[in-house]
Amino acid sequence: MNKEQFLKTLEKLLEKLPVAERKDILIDFEEHFTFGIEEGKTEEEISASLGLPEKIAKELLATYHLEKVEKTASTGNIFRAVWAVVGLGFFNLVIVLGPFIALTGIVLGGWAVATAFVLSPILVLVNLGLYPETFAFFDLFFSLMLAGAGIFIAIGMFFATRLFGKGFVRYLQYNVRLVKGGLKHD
Repeated sequence: MNKEQFLKTLEKLLEKLPVAERKDILIDFEEHFTFGIEEGKTEEEISASLGLPEKIAKELLATYHLEKVEKTASTGNIFRAVWAVVGLGFFNLVIVLGPFIALTGIVLGGWAVATAFVLSPILVLVNLGLYPETFAFFDLFFSLMLAGAGIFIAIGMFFATRLFGKGFVRYLQYNVRLVKGGLKHD
């Protein structure tokens, strides 16, 4: 693959990046070709030494999305980073997606429990409106106790959600470093 083919392919694969970021990357790769030619290498040798544009694009997109998550850890950014890292290879489908689904299930389950507990007094009042003959003060007081516990669970889930988000982003970064070339002990 010559320089023009390599750069066109890479540019097409990096369409999801902002224009300025994409241009910086392409300028860097043009410099690789310039320096390689000065050393007496052919364009084909240089492109072969750089690797496949598809693999390079996947790694760059994963890195970009992880950097974006570090700046703004929104749910959308985390999901985009997960999919970008999963796209690095089949190995990541199991290693990244499995823990992500498990942690997401735990977080959603915790929030569901907190919400249900907090709303339990309302459900007792709805039950009172529908079936007034079945009202018991025990149900009301028990639901108030659950509401208090639900507030504490919601506070805990707030901090757990932030902790899981930050921890998972670190796990994604570790995984990208591992896929890019193994762990180098500097």
